[in-house]
Amino acid sequence: MSQGVETRDIERQEVSSDSSDDALVLGGHRFSSRLFVGTGKYSSNEEMNECLEVSGCEVVTVAIRRANLEDPEKSLVRHLDRSKYTLLPNTAGCYTAEDACRYARLGRELLETDLIKLEVLGDESTLLPDPVATLEATATLVSEGFTVLTYTSDDPILARHLAEAGAASVMPAGSPIGSGQGILNPNNIRIILETIDTPVIVDAGVGTASDVAIAMELGVEGVLLNSGIALARDPVRMARAMKNALLAGREAYLAGRIERKLYANASSPTEGMVDGTGSA
Repeated sequence: MSQGVETRDIERQEVSSDSSDDALVLGGHRFSSRLFVGTGKYSSNEEMNECLEVSGCEVVTVAIRRANLEDPEKSLVRHLDRSKYTLLPNTAGCYTAEDACRYARLGRELLETDLIKLEVLGDESTLLPDPVATLEATATLVSEGFTVLTYTSDDPILARHLAEAGAASVMPAGSPIGSGQGILNPNNIRIILETIDTPVIVDAGVGTASDVAIAMELGVEGVLLNSGIALARDPVRMARAMKNALLAGREAYLAGRIERKLYANASSPTEGMVDGTGSA
């Protein structure tokens, strides 16, 4: 384990003793909520805002392509309270590094933020990231002063390269976007956590509250989701469930689970037990 990872573990132990200051720091930004929520697929803007409120999130993702630059009155951004939420523009729908960087610059100008959630997709059927283009775009945007949160696969080697390129957060998919399959490969996420110091946020594939808890119990710094709330039978109730699951998962991680054992281990003490044989 690297010295940086050891240092991060010590910092997390300190946080566990004072969870009131368990802040998530990304570049120059500091957040108390570790749940990031998207703004797509809701039945109405009213439902979206109710879900955002109930989820307790501070960071809200907005696809730059949905910002409607030609008619600001119809823009999704108009329906979001910027005094309450930090907007995180994303490059959803981009398939080349050039396109992603162009939309990132547009997002910075439009929303007046250095934050960008970078997505460079490889194809339309899997919506998996293009690793080469993703790394290229990350390096370019970092050099231009962006705080880059990079969507990636759960490949530990690529995660290391993205961290070295200066990503403020590496965001491995739990499973394919919108699939609701949860965390398919927790071992790779564990390896990523052991390999890099950069904050790791699980992004994509979350289907229900237990998926969020599992992700947080692995030790990731946060979870980003959209479909899991927006497409639930009762989105508002699911938003509340996601909030509670994230808090429970974070607390469980900081508390430290017991060791897994093959055989039973009695919870009652065996020392000083009364001799039930009746002998003197």
